[in-house]
Amino acid sequence: MSDLKLFNGGQKSTWCLGCGDFGILASIKQALAGLDLQPHEVMLVSGIGCGSKLPHYMHVNAFNSIHGRALPVAQGIKLADHALKVVAVTGDGDGYGIGMGHLIHAMRRNPDLTHIVEDNQVYGLTKGQYSPTSERGYISSFSPEGSIEWAANPLALAVAAGASFIARGFSGDIKHLTWLLQQAIIHRGYALVDVLQPCVTYNKTGTYEWFRERVYKLEEEAGYDSTSREHAWSKAQEWGPRIPIGIVYRAERPTYEEQVTALKAGPLVLQPLDGRQRDYEALKDEFV
Repeated sequence: MSDLKLFNGGQKSTWCLGCGDFGILASIKQALAGLDLQPHEVMLVSGIGCGSKLPHYMHVNAFNSIHGRALPVAQGIKLADHALKVVAVTGDGDGYGIGMGHLIHAMRRNPDLTHIVEDNQVYGLTKGQYSPTSERGYISSFSPEGSIEWAANPLALAVAAGASFIARGFSGDIKHLTWLLQQAIIHRGYALVDVLQPCVTYNKTGTYEWFRERVYKLEEEAGYDSTSREHAWSKAQEWGPRIPIGIVYRAERPTYEEQVTALKAGPLVLQPLDGRQRDYEALKDEFV
């Protein structure tokens, strides 16, 4: 296990006191340290939103992309240096809204990266609009009559799109979330971890108490088979009195990087330029 302090960033957090992002930040640090990783071995990629500030508060390689585009950036980084542990961090609006198209294609490609979605069911940074995962009828200052849209179901979408690792965590259970993140990071392929978290400022329904009364661990559910898509599809439909957390589905499939011929000689950033200088010069000239 590496020293947890190695991952501490130097910036002061601007999150609201009690925000679920704090639990996610703590879990990511503990997961990386528990896997005996070093900061230079990790790349965090985020988009735009409250939770997308998370890389600012850690000491690792980091790239803060634009709204909804964290996944294509993360995939590009993984192709350039597939030896890195790449972790994309987005919010539910960021990842399931404008980023939905990238989400579906990442799932079917199966790049070896972890995608953490901080799902507070609201746009927290932009003053509380309903998000893709907000319940139908959700009332906000921007929707006083309640949202008329049906909520997106990220777990069901992931099962349908062929994701090879699907999990849901709760930011109020750091120990369990840390274990989930470790399982996602060591998984070979795309790993979705949808993290239920309270927004203490705008979402007055999804509180810590509300979630604690409802969540239960799939690992403790008798007869549940996380390798069964049928079981996963069934659990993806549960919401309300009982909400499952844990590993919903896990399967072994070739990663995208394993199937790219150019990567068989090692990470691109470590491959010599010898014999290819003419190609690089020609490419450069196209943009000059």
